[in-house]
Amino acid sequence: MRILYLHQHYSGPGGATATRSHAMARALLAAGHHVTIACGQYAGAVTGLTGEMRHGRREGVVQGVRLVEFAIPCGNHQGFSSRSLAFGRFAAAASRLALAEPWDLVIASSTPLTVVVPALLARRLRGTPFVYEIRDPWPELPRAMGAAPPLALAAMEPLATAACRQAAAVVALSEGMAETALARGAEPARVAVVPNGCDLDLFGPQVAPWRPEGAAPWEVLAVYAGAHGRANGLDQLLDAAEILQFRGEHRIRLLLVGEGGEKPRLRQAATERGLANLSFLDSLPKRQLAALLAGAQVGVQCLAPVPEFAEWTAPNKLMDYLAAGLPVVANLSGRAARLLAGGPVACGIPAPPGDAAALADALVWMADNPHRRAEMGAAARAQAVRRWDRRLLAADFVRAVEAAAGAPRTAGEWATA
Repeated sequence: MRILYLHQHYSGPGGATATRSHAMARALLAAGHHVTIACGQYAGAVTGLTGEMRHGRREGVVQGVRLVEFAIPCGNHQGFSSRSLAFGRFAAAASRLALAEPWDLVIASSTPLTVVVPALLARRLRGTPFVYEIRDPWPELPRAMGAAPPLALAAMEPLATAACRQAAAVVALSEGMAETALARGAEPARVAVVPNGCDLDLFGPQVAPWRPEGAAPWEVLAVYAGAHGRANGLDQLLDAAEILQFRGEHRIRLLLVGEGGEKPRLRQAATERGLANLSFLDSLPKRQLAALLAGAQVGVQCLAPVPEFAEWTAPNKLMDYLAAGLPVVANLSGRAARLLAGGPVACGIPAPPGDAAALADALVWMADNPHRRAEMGAAARAQAVRRWDRRLLAADFVRAVEAAAGAPRTAGEWATA
């Protein structure tokens, strides 16, 4: 098949952001399909293309996958209006591509939700089936966070419903996300859950450890590696650092790695509060991040205390921690808490959302119990190998895509076309 994979925030392995779509595209390629990825220019992403932009785009073949990169910068450091404009521009550019060539299937990977516009157009005008991949449920999640104006949320509703009902298949990253698709009328037989997975070759005990300047050898290094946005709720980590400092706990260093709109404010707040036990690093390429995690003692997962996050999120950073064999301290209930408790030995400590003191207590426990901490790390790696090997999950993704390409339309679908 000739497959068009639309993911505005795509990055290859050389970048500092999630590489799920790269792995899935490579799996489709290995299965004998021809894959074209269309993307924008996401902050921290690296596509691997180096040629000049011409007429707002450049393209080439990287590791067997054709890439079409549009000159549309985007990142969570931008305000709502700027990001919305970037979303709209990408939807328009990708629509032209979706209608210009004879595709057998389109994969629309959200967020943003506007990525489904080209897929819906290709279905209506060309009869091309599409797969709707839900990485974050929109507008459910922005509504829960209060992160978008009511008019924008209202405009998303019919688009999200059309995507769920008209897709030949819906691939969700968690059971909770799948439930949002079912609630919008997706046929249960066409909904599959393919979670984020672990890159066991990139992260793991085979990686030489690295610790940044300023992290003393005797410190327990607890790393948060991810976006610094409103949804991440990183003020809780500053609060936990302040509690640890007030208690005289000098064995633990919190390290926040990444970029985002909240980072300048967080850095300023840490300076004003005199948090000597908390440091920041810019985003790191995946291979350097793997070395950092190999040199750390704890992985930290943090999100804002939004109840819907319990089942509607699938953080890729959590998979990186497990693959690296790191015990995890997380402030999430629901899916993440169940994951950490899974197996004969727990691989982390879940703290209640919004409870900075509980986060601090969990970090102290990790410092006080090096032997148990090592057991948790071994359990994390074992769970990564047993349940979250990205290669096995990519095979599930390929099966869902191939089934979608041959799925007949029902009369109800034709009525909504």
